[in-house]
Amino acid sequence: MNNVRTVSDTKRAFYTLHTRPINSIYRRVVDELMVEMHLLSVNTDFSYNPIYALGVVTSFDRFMQGYLPEEDKDSIFNAICQALQDDPQRYRNDAAQLLSEAASVPLGDFVNQVKNLSTTEAGSIIGSLKAVAANPKFKYNRPFAVGLYTLLETMNPELVKDEKQRNETLQTLAEALNFSTDKVQKDLELYRSNLEKMAQAQIVLADILKADRKKKEERAKAKDAVAAPTDSQEPTSQETSGS
Repeated sequence: MNNVRTVSDTKRAFYTLHTRPINSIYRRVVDELMVEMHLLSVNTDFSYNPIYALGVVTSFDRFMQGYLPEEDKDSIFNAICQALQDDPQRYRNDAAQLLSEAASVPLGDFVNQVKNLSTTEAGSIIGSLKAVAANPKFKYNRPFAVGLYTLLETMNPELVKDEKQRNETLQTLAEALNFSTDKVQKDLELYRSNLEKMAQAQIVLADILKADRKKKEERAKAKDAVAAPTDSQEPTSQETSGS
């Protein structure tokens, strides 16, 4: 008997946990992330890793930027994780810990440590990477690549803006972790490209909402203007008696 949960099972669970409608341009983001996490979770070679968690959290937070109502974002993220029978707080805590550590690690030191993972003893970031390098069956995945990229971005924001330096660093890390350099770079180029497209879509949405608010205000003012003269135009009792 096959007890592996299906994508439909996960989606049904999600919509019982988060019952409010999701804004149109963000619906695809939620759906794609949920499906990607589901497919990884049922893969026998997949194993949870804090850097994967950082990639999930970063992807969600950046693609959902500007979502309204703001308070729904936590509900949506929690529902995604819980629908996959996982703990959203574990993702948040692991991501926060890695970012906190990365903020105080010089990029050059980090790259050298990754080159010598077998002899390096340092922090939770290196510990997470050592676990990956030591696992011959580790299932490479896009969120993990995003998590790795986020660490580089935190250590040196300028590096990720320089295509040559960025690609050279990613190649070094990919080789140390036995990943396909081309796969990592293509996944991250797509990630960067999609972020730009989402930012443009958010600007368009903001303009639409602004125009909609303006129309509502104008309609309200017009309605008030029509109603206002009614009282002032009614004749007084003196005017009525004198006529």
